[in-house]
Amino acid sequence: MAGLNTLEFTDANFQADVLESTLPVLVDFWAEWCGPCRALGPAIDEVANDYQGKAKVGKLNVDNSRDVALKYGIQSIPTLLVIKNGQVHKKMVGLVSKTVLAGALDSAM
Repeated sequence: MAGLNTLEFTDANFQADVLESTLPVLVDFWAEWCGPCRALGPAIDEVANDYQGKAKVGKLNVDNSRDVALKYGIQSIPTLLVIKNGQVHKKMVGLVSKTVLAGALDSAM
């Protein structure tokens, strides 16, 4: 279950909500069956709350939105991308801390 400020990205809304965003966007590529992805969930939700109004934070389920995952060459999950002005600013693979997530967003601002 996503937090109140954690967005859900899909193949259908990725262009408008992520690539055309005027704010930096943190995208968490995840799946329901992925243990590390579920472990990362609370940190994603906290960052979404902390950065409300300053950045967008959301999750993209790779099982439901394969096109975007393929486009960005997502091989393993969790993979996190910080996207700024439609371009990948930073890529992180695996379980990372809330501090690392916040630092990646800060560097994109």
